[in-house]
Formats: sequence, structure tokens, C-alpha cells
Amino acid sequence: MNLSYGHGSVNERRVVYDAFVDSREVPIAYAEERTFALRLADLADAISLRAYEGTFGVRLKPDGSPVTDADVAIEAGIRESLARSYPADRVLGEEGGSGGPDSSPRTWVIDPIDGTKNFTAGIPIWGTLIALVENGESVVGVASAPALRERYIGVRGEGASLNGKPIHVSREGSLAGATLSSSGLYAFLGTPWERAYIDLVRRVARNRSFGDFWGHMLVARGSVEAMVEARLRIWDWAALEVIVEEAGGRMTRIDGSAVDDGGSVLSTNGALHAELVTRLAPAGSS
Repeated sequence: MNLSYGHGSVNERRVVYDAFVDSREVPIAYAEERTFALRLADLADAISLRAYEGTFGVRLKPDGSPVTDADVAIEAGIRESLARSYPADRVLGEEGGSGGPDSSPRTWVIDPIDGTKNFTAGIPIWGTLIALVENGESVVGVASAPALRERYIGVRGEGASLNGKPIHVSREGSLAGATLSSSGLYAFLGTPWERAYIDLVRRVARNRSFGDFWGHMLVARGSVEAMVEARLRIWDWAALEVIVEEAGGRMTRIDGSAVDDGGSVLSTNGALHAELVTRLAPAGSS
């Protein structure tokens, strides 16, 4: 199935971020990779905004999810750049799968457009996610959302930032004062967490469905206290993990175990993490 979409200009302007480099000195750890990831994000933004403000083709993948011309072009451009600059590294992308040397301890994980349904509907909550995973740990993460004029960066051991300014999770320690974000009630219906999720919604101060990458970034910047999703692939969370954790938060599966490909994801401000894991436990679990 092929369709053509188009949206008007985003305020008829080109996105210019406040800063690509933090006001402090460039981090020592992974400085080269961080700079390179930002250049990849620049490339992705140019392609995605041009399509978003113009027209683009859409087709449905075998699983029923949409993929646009921009998704394909972004991932192809990133793969080409990685092949030139880091030929010894592996790459894993949502559209093109895995490639590169099997023996490499480093993998670049790419989601060319996270929030493709929003992208096609003209909702500006979408972005490109770029992560460097080394020995199973996310060490560099970039989430670039050009339609929102937001770019989040996290480097392991060096902190997290939004448009060049450091960010930190909230210090809220009570559910009664917390905002819970999720991918929506529908995502939990029929899952082991359905009843626990509904009960939790009744206990928090506010519940909003800021789906996709943005809910996790709202946790990182201290705007909400938790974001929960029933199932994500690794390209959906690899970049977000290091950003959330470097902002002082935690990211695990709903049961508190380490995140993995295809599992659930719970991001929190840390202070509420243990209580949320307990309250989201399916009835009868120990």
C-alpha cells in the first residue's frame, strides 16, 4: 500500500538549535563519537523536515506499521556515513536490520523516525534516535526532534542535555504528586499489567499519553515522573536509556529487570522506581 502525504511548513523556518555543544567543555568520554552522532542527527533532520513540510510516500510493512520515504532515506544516509567513518562497528536499524562485523563490541542503533504515525498525521512529536552501544551498554544517545526544536544528548558518565543545557529528572517522591506518561491505555489492555496500570492511574496526580520517545525525554528533563510502555524494540529505547540515566533517572523493564529487545520499558525519576515496579506487578506475581 503506497500513499502520498504532505504537511505545511513548520512555522516556515529551518530548525536551528540553541547549541550543539554544551556550554562546558566537550566531554572527554566518547567525544569523537558524540560529535559524529550530532552530525548524523543534522543529516537526519534535513531529510525529515524536508519531507514533513512537503510530500512523502508511505507504505505499510508486513506488521502493519507505516514506513515513509524519509525513514528509508535517513537510515540509508546514516548507514553510508557509518560505513565511511566507523567501518569496524556494527549497525542495527529499524528498516535495514543489522550489518557490519559480527565480532565488533560496538553497535550503532538507529531509529530513523520514531513516531512515524505522528509524522504522517502532521503531529510534531517524532524524532530520530541514534545510539552507540558498547559491550551491551548504551554509551552515547541522541534524540533529535526538529519539529519540536529539541535535541537531547546523553553520554555515559558525562550527563545529559537538551539543546546544550544540562537536564535532570524531578525529585518528586510521592505518587500523589507525580505525572505518569504512557503509550496509552489501549497498549495495556489484554496485557498482564492491565489491572495494575488502571489502578496506578487512579493513584497519580496526572496521567498523560505522551507516547514514543518524547515521554521518556519528559522524564529526563523533569517534566513528568514516569513513562511506561508495554513493548519496545531496541532501536526505540537504546538512545533514550543513556539520556534518562545520565539525567539521574532509571530505565528498566516493568518488573525491574534490565531492558531488552522486545520487552517492556519503565523510565522514572529514580525516586519512584521501586514503588512503580511493585504497583505494576501483575496480580498473583511474587
